[in-house]
Amino acid sequence: MIYLENISKTYGAGANTVHALQNVNLHIPQGRIHGVIGLSGAGKSTLIRCVNLLERPSTGKVSVDGQDMTALSPQALNKARHRIGMIFQHFNLLTTRTVFDNIALPLELMGETRSTIRQRVEPLLELVGLVDKANQYPAQLSGGQKQRVAIARALASKPNVLLCDEATSALDPQTTGSILELLRDINKKLGLTILLITHEMDVVKSICHRVSLISDGELVEDAEVGDFFTAPRTQLGREFLNDFLQLEPPKELIERLSPDAGTNTHPVVRLTFSGDAVSTPLISKLARECEVDVSILQAKVESIQDRTLGLMIAELLGTPQQTRDAMAYLESHQLQIEVLGHVQRNA
Repeated sequence: MIYLENISKTYGAGANTVHALQNVNLHIPQGRIHGVIGLSGAGKSTLIRCVNLLERPSTGKVSVDGQDMTALSPQALNKARHRIGMIFQHFNLLTTRTVFDNIALPLELMGETRSTIRQRVEPLLELVGLVDKANQYPAQLSGGQKQRVAIARALASKPNVLLCDEATSALDPQTTGSILELLRDINKKLGLTILLITHEMDVVKSICHRVSLISDGELVEDAEVGDFFTAPRTQLGREFLNDFLQLEPPKELIERLSPDAGTNTHPVVRLTFSGDAVSTPLISKLARECEVDVSILQAKVESIQDRTLGLMIAELLGTPQQTRDAMAYLESHQLQIEVLGHVQRNA
């Protein structure tokens, strides 16, 4: 459905050149919800705006539904954009138009008759739950209602792709949940392909099938959501996950951590469990079989779509050989292990 092939985007020239995107390759199949995350300035907004050529790539090819967007004439590109809806963080509604007329706007620009517009807009009002707000103005709506209007407007031209540019960032958590549920419902009912960018891991967890991580204009990870949450491949991916899960050692322990293992130290580890390992009593077995004491500092369990993810920060208390055996035991049971550092043993 959406193919980005070797997409690069630069601004400026010479010493002032900014590489917003660098050789990005991405494929999003039809009917999927794909998230793109990254830090501020990573290139997320540039990436999504390259899909409908609001930003034209400096190099590379953009294909949507079999059309090479980068090869279209201005007139053909304008027509192709009718099949790509887009919603934004700040709604972009016209304050002087009613809810009905805001939704109708793209249809008016396409030259549709008033009868056709009404036949198209009324079902959309029902879809987004705003039938009773049709004649109200944006100033009379809540933030969530405004975003529902924006979603309905994006769907008015019957697109097969919906682009979401930080669509929930201006909303409170409860409203965000209702908007994500609406997008999920639209994806199922209409078979719409959705590409969304966000800095909120909870959005990715809640709605996306697959996620890409972008850093300094480069795509550094691309994985199914369950795989990304259980085993991110990059340090940046692990940092996003840790920030989301808020699982860090206590501050007083961090101050004592050393990167070096000495003869009188023991490791502090972050363990990630998934699948059957979550419900298996591995820690108690570990203590018995490897003769180590396990001091659990923090632990939590998260449901990630159809997977269960368990996380734990613990100290492994034993001799150097016992702790090496303990980590080998954990690795043999497909746990992800990250050594956070080492602390001195108590005398």
